[in-house]
Formats: sequence, structure tokens, C-alpha cells
Amino acid sequence: MSDLRIVFMGTGDIALPSFLALIEKPGSELLALITQPDKPVGRKQILSAPEIKEQALEHGIHVMQPEHAGDEGFLAELRALKPDVIVVMAYGQILTQAFLDIARLACINLHASLLPKYRGAACIQAAIDAGDTHSGITIMHVVKALDAGDMILKKELAIGVQETGGQLHDRLADLGPEALLEALEMISSGNAAGEAQNEDEVSYISKLMREHGEIDWSQEAHVIERRIRAYDPWPGTSTSFTDKKGRARRLKIFPQLEIAEEGGKAGEVIGVDGGLQIACGRTGRGSLIVVNLQPDGSRRMTSEDFLKSAPLAVGDFLGQ
Repeated sequence: MSDLRIVFMGTGDIALPSFLALIEKPGSELLALITQPDKPVGRKQILSAPEIKEQALEHGIHVMQPEHAGDEGFLAELRALKPDVIVVMAYGQILTQAFLDIARLACINLHASLLPKYRGAACIQAAIDAGDTHSGITIMHVVKALDAGDMILKKELAIGVQETGGQLHDRLADLGPEALLEALEMISSGNAAGEAQNEDEVSYISKLMREHGEIDWSQEAHVIERRIRAYDPWPGTSTSFTDKKGRARRLKIFPQLEIAEEGGKAGEVIGVDGGLQIACGRTGRGSLIVVNLQPDGSRRMTSEDFLKSAPLAVGDFLGQ
């Protein structure tokens, strides 16, 4: 790789391995890290920096934290660095054309899915939720439209049959450096024009909120099982049950689950021996056996331990 002047732009943990790869890779000059401002975290709202910022400071890399990536003062500072390439991964803001015009050769994005199928925020979860067999990293040129730029390269990996969103996130993070270094070599040699995306294959995935994790027991068992894996650890999945005092309480459900053939009405408890077995779907066929769960205000536990004190019995319902 011939010498490139590079600025890295990222905030999420998934970007950290790719950022560190640029620090360790000879043949380029890492000018700066652009990341989101420090934010209050936790119950005590302690102002905390992104981990990627801590790593940058530890390695003597200049850090920039604009409130908005379109601020003129920030853009002037970035222009003064004269970057050849700006690398973006999990930054969290829409970029202006004035920003995109600063890089001499390219502004590229590492996107954690196989474009053009999923554009947007929660693409890792979407792949598991849909039952896809593969995911990967796509590196594309950044344009003003969301995740719509020409694709430079893709790196695929298989999704495990029991894989969670968190596990796939970490494996994609580890795949990022390989994809990034190959893309930078292509840019350096002038071979990174890219391939246009087929707009007919595009779907947009919105940001996940906690309420999206509410389990709909009327769905088929395999659909619910995939969602529980996809949404672990965020936003998590939950349902409700009635406690001994007649109050509705939340119940978090965790992977891994067993899919069984026995069925009943949607959300009905049909078994309490060897785990909490819950009927799924509208057809009266299929159920899930829950092994690990957590009632609000309590610790995570096995369903066997939960059933020792919970007022649930065969014929009761969850989510109603």
C-alpha cells in the first residue's frame, strides 16, 4: 500500500478493530480520529468517552469530537489535514456533501451487512431475524443517500444456526480490518471505482428500540426463536406474566431456546417440566422451551428456578 493520509470516523465498538488495524499497519498515515462527543452513561450519568477515543489517545492519535459533522469550524479543521481517504464505520450521523468533498481520493464506509439487501441501522439483527444464512462487511463509497454508494468489495461469513446478534456483531467487527486494508490497497492503486447497487433489492432497517423486543406469541416458533437470538443483547426480548399479587410483570427471555412440535393457543403455557414451554403461532402447532429468563427486579435464572416460585401453571398465558 503506498502512503495514504487517512482520517478514521467511528464511534461504535464494531469500528474498533478496523481503527486499530490502521494504527498497526505500515504504509499509511493515520491523521486523526473523528468520534462522537463524550456522553453521560449509567444511572449516575458519568461523562464517558467512547472506547475508540481512549485507544486513539493511548496511541497519540489526534481526536476530533464535533457536535455535528457539518459544523463549519470542524470542516475547516478537517480540510487542513488534507486527507486522501476518510474511513467511516458506525459513526452515527448523516454526512454533508461539504464533508464528503474533503477527501482527495475517497470517503468510504464499512457497512455491517451484504448490500444492497439491508441499509440502515440494525442490519446485523435483521439478517438473523430474517433467517439469512450469510452476512458480511460491504465497503462502499459514501454518498448523501443512506448506504447507497457504489460497492468496492464484500467479505462474507456464514451465520451460525444458534448465533446471536451480539456474537455476529463481534465476528463482523473482526472481519472489518481484512476488508478495510484490501479496500485501501484498491484505492491506492486506482482500482476502487465500485459497483452500483441494485435498487430493486434494497430494504431499509430502522434503529431498534426497546419496545421492538416485545414477543408476539402468535408468530411461528422458529420466527420467535430467530428474533430472540437476533435481539440479544440489544434490545432484548420480553413478554409479560401475572405475579402472585395479580400484577403484570415483565419477563426477559434469552437464547438458547428449544423448538418443539407440541402446540396450543398462542402464548399458552403448555409445559413446566424441564423448562417453561410456551405455545406459538395461530395454528396450534409448535412451541418454544425457554431455558434462561429474568423477571423484572430479579436476577437472570433458569426457567426451572423461576417456576419454583412463579405462579405459572399449564393453561396460563404469557403476553396478555
